[in-house]
Amino acid sequence: MKKYVAYGIGAALVDTEIKVEDRELAQMQVEKGMMTLVDAARQTDLLNHLQGHLVKANHASGGSAGNSMIATAQFGGRTFMSCKVANDADGDIYLADLESAGVDHCLNGDREDGTTGKCLVLISSDAERSMNTNLAISETLSVDQLVPEAICESEYLYLEGYLVTSPTGRAAAVKAREIAEQAGVKTSISLSDPGMVEFFRDGLAEMIGERVNLLFCNESEALGWGQTDSLEVAIEQMKQIADSFVITRGAEGAITFDGTELAEIPPHKVHAVDSNGAGDMFAGAFLYAITRGEDFPTAGRFASLAAGRVVSKYGPRLPAADYPDLRADFFGD
Repeated sequence: MKKYVAYGIGAALVDTEIKVEDRELAQMQVEKGMMTLVDAARQTDLLNHLQGHLVKANHASGGSAGNSMIATAQFGGRTFMSCKVANDADGDIYLADLESAGVDHCLNGDREDGTTGKCLVLISSDAERSMNTNLAISETLSVDQLVPEAICESEYLYLEGYLVTSPTGRAAAVKAREIAEQAGVKTSISLSDPGMVEFFRDGLAEMIGERVNLLFCNESEALGWGQTDSLEVAIEQMKQIADSFVITRGAEGAITFDGTELAEIPPHKVHAVDSNGAGDMFAGAFLYAITRGEDFPTAGRFASLAAGRVVSKYGPRLPAADYPDLRADFFGD
């Protein structure tokens, strides 16, 4: 048995969530539902525009792969995270969050001076999230943050598609995949955002290599990758790059493909207030379920339940006590 069920690589970010109206997004020229890379000055301008709208305290760790690895760990599967934070207060908080969730990490040595990455998450009344991300020191994530021994001791390597925007981050993802393939470790990737597919397709293809064992994406990303408006065509395109995959569809549920059969996963009807972290939770819960031996339809139903819970509250994760309760309610253990 491997030491870890999953080894994740991604940007370490501290989230600030703010409720907004669509008209304010238009006024600020923020593209709704997308992740946009911005500098610190742009983030400050947005915050100044939105004074009084704060929903969630600034100091809440986020980042896609980190959220997923925390979810898997909180459900009971041991995980490892490679990321980069600065020697600052936000870096301290991010590190403490990983450790409190039981996630092992590469941050044991001296941290560089600088600024830990931040993500301004703007939540619309329809629960859609629009992210404005300043990667800061996460932009310099590189092969230096990889721990090959931990990759080899994992059942799955999990790559965050957002890494494609950083040359050194992309190189680290490719190197990690190569290490995993040589060690017989299964590889997985999340396409992360429609913008990544549209503007960084070649880089994502480099991260994927010949193919990955498991791919996570939402419907918009799948259609973008397939360069089609037909979900059936997109599914056939997914089969060309992944042995298995999951396509999340929001209120329509999800589709899983285990390498042989497609399965429709029904949605869990909830009152959604914040979609931030839904895909991360789905991936983390799904990885937990399949590495404990569940089939794809069962893992999909569990992941759908977990994602439904997270969109019914603000923030990208659930309170720590909710994870074992959710697992027990679904699996009976």
